[in-house]
Amino acid sequence: MKIDHVVERYITKGKQFKLLVMTSLIWMIGAAGVMVLTFAVPDIISEWKISSTIMSTIISSTFMGMLIGAISSGILIDLFGRKSGTIFYLTCSIVFTFLFGFSNSPQVAVLLRFLSGIGYGGLLPAVNTYLSEYTSIKIRGRYLVLLESSWAVGSILIAWFAVTFAERFGWRWNFWIFLIGCAIFPFILSEKETPKYIFKKYGKERLEKSFGKIDDHIESIEESRITLASLFAKRHLKKTLLVMIAWFTVSFVYYALFSWAPKIFISQLGISVAQAKWFTFFMYIAQLPGYLSVAYLIEKIGRKLTLSLYFTGMGISSLSLFLVSGDVSFLTIMLIISFFTLGVWGMVYAYTPELFPTSFRGTANGFAGAMARVAGIIAPYFTGYFIDKSIFIALIVITIMSLITGFLVFPLGVETKDKAIN
Repeated sequence: MKIDHVVERYITKGKQFKLLVMTSLIWMIGAAGVMVLTFAVPDIISEWKISSTIMSTIISSTFMGMLIGAISSGILIDLFGRKSGTIFYLTCSIVFTFLFGFSNSPQVAVLLRFLSGIGYGGLLPAVNTYLSEYTSIKIRGRYLVLLESSWAVGSILIAWFAVTFAERFGWRWNFWIFLIGCAIFPFILSEKETPKYIFKKYGKERLEKSFGKIDDHIESIEESRITLASLFAKRHLKKTLLVMIAWFTVSFVYYALFSWAPKIFISQLGISVAQAKWFTFFMYIAQLPGYLSVAYLIEKIGRKLTLSLYFTGMGISSLSLFLVSGDVSFLTIMLIISFFTLGVWGMVYAYTPELFPTSFRGTANGFAGAMARVAGIIAPYFTGYFIDKSIFIALIVITIMSLITGFLVFPLGVETKDKAIN
């Protein structure tokens, strides 16, 4: 039998669900850490008297760090394990996010966001790979989307904290609150490494020590050198191209809009900072139904069609901002954009690990994350340039990118619904 069938037969549904809950909590911490700066942007600009360009640099430094984290995570979790990688990157995320609350200059802020970014960038592919290798075929896609949906929960929680407690006591509390994330470590330490990683690295005997006697013969896992070149081998080339384009596009759209969301509302609608933060909070809430709808559709109509539909929806809704006027209409379209954008995020996180074999799945996830981080570095400068000129020009670029990517899903992708992965 394949190792996927071992997971299905010997890892109980309860155990798989427990791991989903734990990884989702970790994912919430990562999501909150990445998005927390959004709500501090207006306050930092005001307190430090800095320009939009300097603020763009602080925002982008997060993604510069995430690029390093994403690149390093693939190699690290393939060599040392999914669990070890998760612990390492989570530690970086919590410690440096907490310390950012004490920053007193743009230079210190850039350094601390860069270091915390290394944590976020490595954490997301590590956790994604951890859960994908611990769940059975029939529920894997849904579980991975549910994992990704916890991004919305983490974002909503930090947004709520920012518009309530931190709005009253100061923006630094947005970062100090992350110290409570340390409570998750005892639960991680009590968990085991994934069955697939143990079998690939140490063989069946070690696997049985961890999970009990396995009577069936287990097929060996595809051997492949753990290099980026493996992703561009002929058999994987089209899938790799799709992953590169899809991750870059969704990350660019997301961070172009969300990193500057309060400032977009202020510049376009002329509302107060407090109102803009509440509008952004509502955008974060719209993320959750986007994820949950994908969690349903991914197992009903398949990966390719769902991904294409949501990329198309993201593009069309972005274009629709040209047709509206007034606070309510503008906010409504932004909510719809948020719905489709986070639906796409859920899809790419679920789809990517299914496209590549166990031997370099971590490397593939890390590479995909790296593409997202490159987009994340560019996007804040892109929006920062247009924020005081014409945000609608930026939206034209976003629309074109989204529609083209939605079209490319069909010739470049493969359907993985109900299929075993090696």
